Amino acid sequence: MSANKKKNLNAMEEDPANDDSDSSSESDEDGAHPDAYTGNEEVEVDFEGRAPTDPDCHGISQLLQRIFLQAPINTMQMAGLIIGQNYVGSVIYQCEQDGAESDMDDDMVEDGTIFGITTVINMTAKKDVACIEQLRGYIVQRAEKHATDSVLTHFRDVLGNDGRPVGFLINERFINIPAQISIPLLESLYKEVLTAKQKGMKFNFSYYLMIIKFYRKEARKGKAAEDTFTNLEEEVICSKAVNSFEYSVVNECDVGMSGDWLEGDATLIPYRKIILFDAKQLQQLIDDIRNFINGV
Repeated sequence: MSANKKKNLNAMEEDPANDDSDSSSESDEDGAHPDAYTGNEEVEVDFEGRAPTDPDCHGISQLLQRIFLQAPINTMQMAGLIIGQNYVGSVIYQCEQDGAESDMDDDMVEDGTIFGITTVINMTAKKDVACIEQLRGYIVQRAEKHATDSVLTHFRDVLGNDGRPVGFLINERFINIPAQISIPLLESLYKEVLTAKQKGMKFNFSYYLMIIKFYRKEARKGKAAEDTFTNLEEEVICSKAVNSFEYSVVNECDVGMSGDWLEGDATLIPYRKIILFDAKQLQQLIDDIRNFINGV
């Protein structure tokens, strides 16, 4: 696939009545970025996917920082890995508006803005690359602090077994871009991984690892805790995890990164969940996500 090949993300199976509007009222702890919605008014924005290219490096790095926050992980180097394997994965960008003004205010979006990234990195094959070493160390460190002994043991075993490769699946985008966009992105990724495997490339995974972003409204006054996923489809993915652990990142969000998530409700706390799921489940997961988003 050429580096500039476009992927249509607008010809999606979707229920117009189910537009992920719940998330439009929430602020994102990971930065104030242009959204598909402004205020209470919905605007029409068309997005396309394409293979990542060199000019996307900084934008991809910024998206990765939203996942890792203050973790000591070289996101520029990781962005370079992603671009170096641009036959797998997609970045999201806003379509050009021929002969018409953009649907987004020019002050909101700079030319060339990357709105999302969906891809996978082979953590096993790339284990000696500094940013992947840092990622593996970060996961184990977090598991030592927040996971049970059995979960910690499993993560250590999985990450240390070169015979069962692990893919770090990245699914990051600006908040309020509707969850329907995840369906063609994941479908495209699934097909590209299959093609890469058929060509003998190192994309034959046993597990996928993901770092999931969500908010938790803590239990109070007899009410159970409530979790809201930043990317709606990741609620489905989490339900299929073979193992996971979670932790609050409330102390890692400085003023510039956090937005105003504490102003509306002081009990709304940003969390991360690190999960493993069987790589063989990805195709079925995409079908499950489609049904979940479309209310089937």
